[in-house]
Amino acid sequence: MRKGTGARPKRKSAERAVLEFSLDARRGSFHLQVECAFHSDWTVVFGPSGSGKSTLLRLLAGLDRPIRGRIALNSRTLTDTAIGLHLAPGRRSTALVAQQPALFPHLSVAANVAYGLRGLDHATRAARVEEMLALAGATDLAGRRPQELSGGEAQRVALARALAPAPRLLLLDEPFSALDGVASDALLERLQLWLRKNAVQAVMATHDVTDALATSAEVLLLREGRVIALGPAAQVLAAERERIALRLRTI
Repeated sequence: MRKGTGARPKRKSAERAVLEFSLDARRGSFHLQVECAFHSDWTVVFGPSGSGKSTLLRLLAGLDRPIRGRIALNSRTLTDTAIGLHLAPGRRSTALVAQQPALFPHLSVAANVAYGLRGLDHATRAARVEEMLALAGATDLAGRRPQELSGGEAQRVALARALAPAPRLLLLDEPFSALDGVASDALLERLQLWLRKNAVQAVMATHDVTDALATSAEVLLLREGRVIALGPAAQVLAAERERIALRLRTI
């Protein structure tokens, strides 16, 4: 992106994002071993707490390093332990939105969203901030400080900040846990439309089966750090859907 223009790189509508990875990693006593490729523009990583969802997203974001492995996005290698390659998080065109938003407490909401846009002129930067806050449903929060926000409001702002630099890959770790069902569904619908329009691939980690089923996503099912299944939500989560239906029938 040239300084001052604010123009996003043109992406062909037919361009198909591919995220490929083969990872062997440890966090404490937990051991993650996964190998797969995501061809969908929206993939949900589903599994119970402790299955490795957050660990996987941190590896993809470049925040953690694997013992062995490789990560490539659209044929661009981000990590490859065989040759000692590990791009820093800021060089991956990747954004991570965690369950606990890490906003800068000394900056306003608008300044938080603008933080990654320092290469743009003032007018372009202001327009991008306004666009991202509107997308996240947080326009009326622009002048507030993070300590004045509710949990759900902070999650909206964190999403707007992550999207502002126009990443190629958006990683979402239980990002809407503080929003009620209606608000979460509305935000997800707007977000998916925006991501599709701007050719941004998204990976969302969740332990809520309704998030996966509601978005008709490609689903990676993780359990104890291993891949159990990868495919359409209706197929991969058929057992989970039946379990929920059975519980509802007994109420």
